[in-house]
Amino acid sequence: VEQAASAGLTVTVEGGPPRLSPGADLAAFRIVQEALTNVVRHSGSREARVHIERRGGRLRLLVDDDGPATGADAGGTGNGLAGMRERAAALGGTIEAGTRPDGGFRVLADLPIDTEEDDR
Repeated sequence: VEQAASAGLTVTVEGGPPRLSPGADLAAFRIVQEALTNVVRHSGSREARVHIERRGGRLRLLVDDDGPATGADAGGTGNGLAGMRERAAALGGTIEAGTRPDGGFRVLADLPIDTEEDDR
């Protein structure tokens, strides 16, 4: 979030993650980091929202922007999104990405929660 803010992006974060295992924590961090990097590089938006929520044994991360760019016309190679999908899949999770009905772009990560307590 701080890197995106230093690039001129205003980031609003809602919610907080549960305690996660180190692997899940790193994957969640990298997914949000890459999604915000994509907002800075491709979307044209000056604002992004990160929403973190727990639903049962799942962690949902939503990164939304209001930019006009879509995945098809954002000018990227798609490597960032592919990397996010690989990280999520390694944990048994998924990534969905695309335009939002009300405009802008959304990345939604759905990850299983593997808490530190589960590892004990």
